[in-house]
Amino acid sequence: MLLAFLWGGLAASSLLIGYALAGRGLSNRAIGIVMGFGAGALISAIAYELVPESSVAGAESALAFGLGALAFFGGDWLVDRQGGAERKTIAGGEQAGSGSAIFIGTLLDNIPESLVLGIGLALGGAISVAFLVAVFVSNLPEGVAGTVNLLAAGRSRSTVLWMWVLLILVSALSSAVGFWLVRVLPGADGHIVQAFAAGAMLTMLADAMMPEAYEHGGKTVGLFTVLGFLAAGVLSVAY
Repeated sequence: MLLAFLWGGLAASSLLIGYALAGRGLSNRAIGIVMGFGAGALISAIAYELVPESSVAGAESALAFGLGALAFFGGDWLVDRQGGAERKTIAGGEQAGSGSAIFIGTLLDNIPESLVLGIGLALGGAISVAFLVAVFVSNLPEGVAGTVNLLAAGRSRSTVLWMWVLLILVSALSSAVGFWLVRVLPGADGHIVQAFAAGAMLTMLADAMMPEAYEHGGKTVGLFTVLGFLAAGVLSVAY
């Protein structure tokens, strides 16, 4: 469980790199391209790691996949209504929304990924390198976008730093919980939870991450998304 906690924290730690880069001269186009690469890597991880692993559950897996999508859609809708709709907007702005809602929305994005890391460690005995890399890369532009919008919402830079530290700790705990669910609870089916998380993550990618990447990175993002997919696919096969 301690390993799951540490891996979950490591995957989310790139939020701090994004925090450091925010407002430091990195162009929105470059961030959009990184976001596109991360999106491609996550899609590959979902396709190669989560869906095949969860397919052993058959119809139950398909139902969990759909419920995960609906759960994220509903949670995302509530966060948007509270002022967190622009949490992935790289450009930021005066009307960034509620700082608390932006934080909660970012947490909503990260929990499924962290659960999967812990569950995968419990099921396979080792961390998935492809999934870890995909989450790490995808969190970097999210750290930039979240920082820009939290600052625009009136949070001080030191407050934003501690918010990210808290989010990293929650992500680490979520990974440990995923490990615990499989190893401790009788009859817990990690594959079902993986399918649920896969549906939530795919909805997040389609709703927010990929449109934002294209808006700022342009058509080049398509090439980097394919590159991210290929890189994660190679890691899935190799490790």
